[in-house]
Amino acid sequence: MHLSDLIISNPEVTNFDDLKQLIVAAAQSGERFLHLDIKPDYRDTPSNWELKLEAAFYWGDQILPPAENAAKKENK
Repeated sequence: MHLSDLIISNPEVTNFDDLKQLIVAAAQSGERFLHLDIKPDYRDTPSNWELKLEAAFYWGDQILPPAENAAKKENK
């Protein structure tokens, strides 16, 4: 799956967080590869966008936001 195809076929996605959710859904539906062929042109796209999208694709909803992750470590 090419990132450009995903963005073009889903014009309702207007921010980076929604794009990450779309990538998680694509991975859960059976997509096996993600080709980051373009940089997402959203106002909130972070500088480490490649890392964030790859993590969303390969780890899906197993990834916790940083604040939740820190709280989980403190409780151990």
